[in-house]
Amino acid sequence: MKTWIAFWNILKKDINNYYLKPPNISWGIIFPLSWTLMQIIRSSGGLNLSEIREILPGLMAMSILFGTTSMLAVTITFERKGRSFERLLLAPISLGAMVAAKLSGAILFGVFNAFVPLIFAAFFIDLTGIGWGTVLLAVLLIAVTSTLMGLMIAVSAKEVFEAQTLSNFFRFPMLFLCGLFLPVSSLPDFLRPLSYLLPLTYGTDMLSGAIIGRSMLSPVVCTIILLIFAAVLFTFCHYNIRRKWIV
Repeated sequence: MKTWIAFWNILKKDINNYYLKPPNISWGIIFPLSWTLMQIIRSSGGLNLSEIREILPGLMAMSILFGTTSMLAVTITFERKGRSFERLLLAPISLGAMVAAKLSGAILFGVFNAFVPLIFAAFFIDLTGIGWGTVLLAVLLIAVTSTLMGLMIAVSAKEVFEAQTLSNFFRFPMLFLCGLFLPVSSLPDFLRPLSYLLPLTYGTDMLSGAIIGRSMLSPVVCTIILLIFAAVLFTFCHYNIRRKWIV
């Protein structure tokens, strides 16, 4: 019971202190929204309504990616610099529970961001026929794995700008490698193996199957792979926190 109370209070603190800070607003909401507008309103100035549904899976995945990694870059790095993270490490809860509480805020933020382009697209196209159960599962799994990748980066950074720079080093290549806007099948042969090593590829594939009915793998296979990624990333981050921040 005490663990759940501590979990909730850590999450509540992050919501009150970090979620609406300018870095998270700009990278988590405004940036994906601007990409949505850019994709919808082409250079000709007209609305390509027939293509909105095609780009929706990529826009949702990108919104989650930038929202979650931006959140972790701010919360973890800022608290380490201010030494408030050390106080959390002294709390009478397990390290795993404390890390899970910090991750939960970014996961919720990522899930929220995923529906920014979806809600915006609803004003232009008919969203009937979407597999909402698969969409929700994919959004959650992408948020979890992206948050863990953000934590992996934040563990190695000492400043917020350093964490953001490291995040961009991974985020922008993933826009092109994970099938967000360019199908994996159209990538050069030497790049495809790299795509399959990134969890975002499988989450985007699930979204594509649920929204536009076109995917490489079944949702079950993608779910299993994403769960494996989540378990490996959490274990790795947990180990690194113990090695770099405690010992």
